[in-house]
Amino acid sequence: MSSCHIELTAKASDYINRLIAKENGKGFRLSVKKTGCSGYSYAPTVAKEPKATDIVITNAADFPIYIDAAYIDLLAELHIDLLEENNRGLKQIKLIFSNPKESARCGCGESFHVNDSNEVT
Repeated sequence: MSSCHIELTAKASDYINRLIAKENGKGFRLSVKKTGCSGYSYAPTVAKEPKATDIVITNAADFPIYIDAAYIDLLAELHIDLLEENNRGLKQIKLIFSNPKESARCGCGESFHVNDSNEVT
């Protein structure tokens, strides 16, 4: 199993902290689900507690990050940023995931593909 380093920008960290407080959570859980036209999609959630199979990372932010152990190798070098757009009076805020293990993204940007050497079984 690899060690896991997750990097967050200050904007992403502040946003996630606010979500955790709003939902009375304990931390931020990050997993991956098989879906979409490219194979995988990031699945972030506010967590009340870590799952028994989660790996807890405490040095990435001001809150614990719970990583689904099944995807630790895929998420190990993830960079998380925050995008805030204000188009025609509609404000959109979303987390942006940059992963050096991604080899391609679908056209809509919701799912991604990894090279065979990074494939999760």
